[in-house]
Amino acid sequence: MEYVDRHDPETRSWVAEAIRRVEADAHRSCDTHLHVFPLPPRWGVNLYLKDESVHPTGSLKHRLARSLFLYGLANGWIGPSTTVVEASSGSTAVSEAYFARLIGLPFIAVMPASTSPEKIALIEFYGGKCHLVNDPGTIYEESHRLAVETGGHFMDQFTYAERATDWRGNNNIAESIFSQMEMEPHPEPTWIVVGAGTGGTSSTIGRYIRYRRYSTRLAVVDPEGSAFYSSWCSGDAAATAPGSRIEGIGRPRVEPSFMPTVIDRMIQVPDARSIAAMRWVREVTGRDVGGSTGTNVAAAVQILREMRQAGEQGSVVTLICDGGERYRGTYDDDSWLAERGLDIAPHLEELRSFLAQP
Repeated sequence: MEYVDRHDPETRSWVAEAIRRVEADAHRSCDTHLHVFPLPPRWGVNLYLKDESVHPTGSLKHRLARSLFLYGLANGWIGPSTTVVEASSGSTAVSEAYFARLIGLPFIAVMPASTSPEKIALIEFYGGKCHLVNDPGTIYEESHRLAVETGGHFMDQFTYAERATDWRGNNNIAESIFSQMEMEPHPEPTWIVVGAGTGGTSSTIGRYIRYRRYSTRLAVVDPEGSAFYSSWCSGDAAATAPGSRIEGIGRPRVEPSFMPTVIDRMIQVPDARSIAAMRWVREVTGRDVGGSTGTNVAAAVQILREMRQAGEQGSVVTLICDGGERYRGTYDDDSWLAERGLDIAPHLEELRSFLAQP
């Protein structure tokens, strides 16, 4: 890791200008939309999708990348000649490549070789370089090695995600959700449903709920093959798993930014159901969403069913994490699904029947 001499006037001036550019990006961007998912009004429950795909780099990770760059700049870890390195399955790397270009720094993304070609193309579009590894478990080691080799800085989203974001407010995603819900029929959500990749989003929202003394409960959804769910159930922070096929969420290990103590419930969702829900959202809303959004919505539907069975009214909020255009050759490709033995038909039929319930 390069430690920048912040007492050098030229370096201080460069850092100040870099922070201005990153902050200016936020000022140019409006808040993301909160869409109403069409449910029968007679049900007395409402579902909302916060559309994080409209950020300049097209995903929820734009918020995280901005926070990580500001954190690294303010800490003196990033300077005028720093090569920024990140371990990422795609979307964080896309957003970090954007911010690196914004302040004129080289960027290297260390990613599993299975990362979608669409995401690789986006990283390269923003000037980043992609370093692909066959074993996803080696991305951390490779990132450290490349940072040392280049004299650069390993951003390490999995460690710093929960530290870099101001969970008390400062226009974070939690504050945005509660502000946008103020005029809705049930303004304080009964549940907020999110996935976990770094754990940063769930940590931010969970802390904010407690800090503001809301009664909202936080459900974290986990795809199959991820270590988070089993760790949360067993309390074993050393739990491991093969890794997730749903890009952007799920991890083969429990990451340092994952905070189980702020989570009220975890729901594990099969990959076939995640992909079915992804396609179902497009059918119902016309919005083209990615696989992790499908995971979120699958869990939200489960919670809505339970609320209706219990005669409970209220609102559920979840996230559109990114757009479906990033997965044309994977989740949106029937031959890709067949090669992996993923049968989405039964799940798609069940989701379609959900809206037909009395």
